[in-house]
Amino acid sequence: MTAPAHHVPGRGFRNPPGSPRQSATLRDFLRFLLLDMRRAQLPPLPTGHVAPAPPDLAALSENELAWLGHACFALHMAGKLVLTDPYLSRTAGPFGLGPKRFLDAAVAAEALPRLDLIVISHNHYDHLDTRALSAYRFRAETPVVCPLGLAPLLRRQGFNEVVELDWWQEWRLGDLAVTCLPAVHFSGRGPFDRNRTLWASFAFASPYRKLWFGGDTAPGAVFREIGERAGPFDLALVGIGAYEPRSIMQASHATPEEAIGIARDIRASAAVGMHWGSIMLTPEDPFEAPHRFRLAALEQQYGEANACVMQVGEVRAF
Repeated sequence: MTAPAHHVPGRGFRNPPGSPRQSATLRDFLRFLLLDMRRAQLPPLPTGHVAPAPPDLAALSENELAWLGHACFALHMAGKLVLTDPYLSRTAGPFGLGPKRFLDAAVAAEALPRLDLIVISHNHYDHLDTRALSAYRFRAETPVVCPLGLAPLLRRQGFNEVVELDWWQEWRLGDLAVTCLPAVHFSGRGPFDRNRTLWASFAFASPYRKLWFGGDTAPGAVFREIGERAGPFDLALVGIGAYEPRSIMQASHATPEEAIGIARDIRASAAVGMHWGSIMLTPEDPFEAPHRFRLAALEQQYGEANACVMQVGEVRAF
């Protein structure tokens, strides 16, 4: 049987055909690490960036979602409470090393209510946070859905039911269908495991709504295929931050303008910008993305009102 195109036998996984390639040189990486990130300045938090009160996740109604910051959302669909990519700790890295949040998550890991499902898009530290997962009190009762290769790490955090999916595979929890879909990114938690585990986006479908969660992704030809095969969607949760310098990030993160293109390609009626506003992973102004996101929606005739930006901690119906 022929392996899928994104499988590299014996070496892990690769991006779909038609994905952008990284053009950075060693000089670009050194400049990014030694100059750009050291010179980057954090502006003051914009007025209204944080909701007045933390969300009560256990009280979410059907078709409501809460943004906890970065790529972490709680959403209520088909009677199930789902959490995506719970990066809730201070540092995105091992042993306390790595970029640090400038804004705490809206809810601490130990304060999370019992969830019906946790979904992990890939193994980067700002998406798969082992400290937060270990602090979650209901690990034995809560299933986790993840891409291929992540089950051993998640079981070590104390989760009994871990479901690994390949792209285009579906898993159901009652009336909630969860489909693992392609993304344009990479994986790795250290110097020797690059692309050994899969990365993904996800579709969530109830009898009444369909939502797409992008995880981490650059643009690519595959999103039109997702729109044709899995769309349309009522809402897309799409990354709009951590996009400079382009020579490095063009193969793994979308600009705000590219995020609108992704939402259009997957046939999403509206989009919420995420992956911004909590941590500086790259040197651009961390608060410029929302303006560019809304402007791009106008310029690409997506509709400014359809490009939504939430407060950290805000609850919104979709």
